[in-house]
Amino acid sequence: MSMYQIGSRRNTNRTISQPVFFYNLKAMLPEFDTMPHADTVVRLLEKLDASQIMECMVELLKDLIRKKKFKNYMHKKRYLIAVDGTQKYFRDYQWAPECLERHVGGEARIPQYYCYVLEAVLILENGIVLPVMSEFIENGKYKKDEDKQDCERRGFYRMTWKLKKIFRGTKLSFVVDGLYACGPVMTMCRKYGWNYMIVLKADSLPKVWKEALALMKLNLENSLKCHWGDREQVYAWANWIEYEYMAGEVKKKEVLNVVICYETRKEKHSRSSGVVEEKETWYAWLSSQEISHKNVFYRCTKIGRFRWKIENHILVEKHQGYQYEHCFSYSWGAMKGFHYLMKIGHFMNVLSLNSELLSDKVRELGIRGVIN
Repeated sequence: MSMYQIGSRRNTNRTISQPVFFYNLKAMLPEFDTMPHADTVVRLLEKLDASQIMECMVELLKDLIRKKKFKNYMHKKRYLIAVDGTQKYFRDYQWAPECLERHVGGEARIPQYYCYVLEAVLILENGIVLPVMSEFIENGKYKKDEDKQDCERRGFYRMTWKLKKIFRGTKLSFVVDGLYACGPVMTMCRKYGWNYMIVLKADSLPKVWKEALALMKLNLENSLKCHWGDREQVYAWANWIEYEYMAGEVKKKEVLNVVICYETRKEKHSRSSGVVEEKETWYAWLSSQEISHKNVFYRCTKIGRFRWKIENHILVEKHQGYQYEHCFSYSWGAMKGFHYLMKIGHFMNVLSLNSELLSDKVRELGIRGVIN
């Protein structure tokens, strides 16, 4: 259903009942004798442990890594993992005890219930993005007490523990957004020997910002001007900034490296006024490695800026045939099962569409055309 991008259980039943569909499918998967009704799949998923479905894709990924299929596409001998959270869907009623709750409508404080998922993807050096794992942010076994729900950061800690088991003995680089610019995350990455580039927002870690900007003014040699395509970039950085935080009652210390990229580009409004407008923006990251003239461009453009690839990956799953925001079942376990199966379908499509055998067809027909 996900590989062929069929949008609903009803359409799945209608499509797979066609003789030509089953004939073509059997050419690819000759062990198939019959296709189950979509309602049968739901009843099965309600009884299964959905995490076992996720393990199937994890084992496939581990097998490809063991066979060194991605060896030539690593980032400086490290696998690049991007993590980001997104809402799957919401309702005005609590359809399952595991869903999260929030209040909307300003002073009206209307309760709203939603499903939220933390996604991890593998980004290869050539730009290919493969799903790795989904961690559901859910109440129930992860809810601390009546006042505190499960949250994205706690889901991140659960996910990193699982990723450590998957990439055992393999060097990783992490790229995440500003939510994870905190001491416990950086300490954990250092403990595991993982590299990271974490987005640093303007309102995060004010003491670190103050010291970093002061050091940049003092050490003007820690800067680099370069061009990236049609963009003019100026980098400035400050290394070895001490950052203290409290972990319970224990004070801990981390050493941070901060880099800022000031970027200027020209944008032509060809569809409206035709005016060329000059736009300026800036980006900032916390880096696990000391920044220098030799590595600043690579770390910012090939690691830090690659975070947008997970956002594109999620948008593809939401709006280009994978029905990310469709729950398929109001049973929480079955819904998770469909989600994990969708991830496997997307994984298989990415491998197929980037294979050498189909490259000519992809150029000729496009991605959706090849799938059709």
